[in-house]
Amino acid sequence: MRAALKEAEKAFAADEVPVGAVVVDPADGRIVAKAHNLGEHGQDAAAHAEMEAMRRACRKLKQNRLWGLDLYVTLEPCTMCAAAASFMRIRKVVFAAEDKKGGAVVNGVRFFDAPTCHHRPEAEGGLLAEDASALLKNFFRGKRQKLSIK
Repeated sequence: MRAALKEAEKAFAADEVPVGAVVVDPADGRIVAKAHNLGEHGQDAAAHAEMEAMRRACRKLKQNRLWGLDLYVTLEPCTMCAAAASFMRIRKVVFAAEDKKGGAVVNGVRFFDAPTCHHRPEAEGGLLAEDASALLKNFFRGKRQKLSIK
């Protein structure tokens, strides 16, 4: 999760929503791919950290599924990212902070619990949640301050 937090810090520095993700091989702890949000400046609303990390892992491994690999992300995945993790056959999703409004693992639609979900990754939340939450709060606090100055 620390590597995912470093990615989130890169996003923060680039004025992107500070979410980071890494795809890890649990057999040896090797990071297969890492990414952070690119949606704002990449002008792609689907360029979430999880999507980017999973896409990079697929390209690196030259395959379209990520059997046996784990996804670490600093914020609870949304419905799109949870669905992608399922379709890509991620073994386990580990997230830091819960997302009460947009999350889809333990909040919202709880995608992995849906009867239409064909592959249900294990899910675990709360790892380094305070660090991830603080980064997000600082980012949005800064955004609100900039808006009130104008």
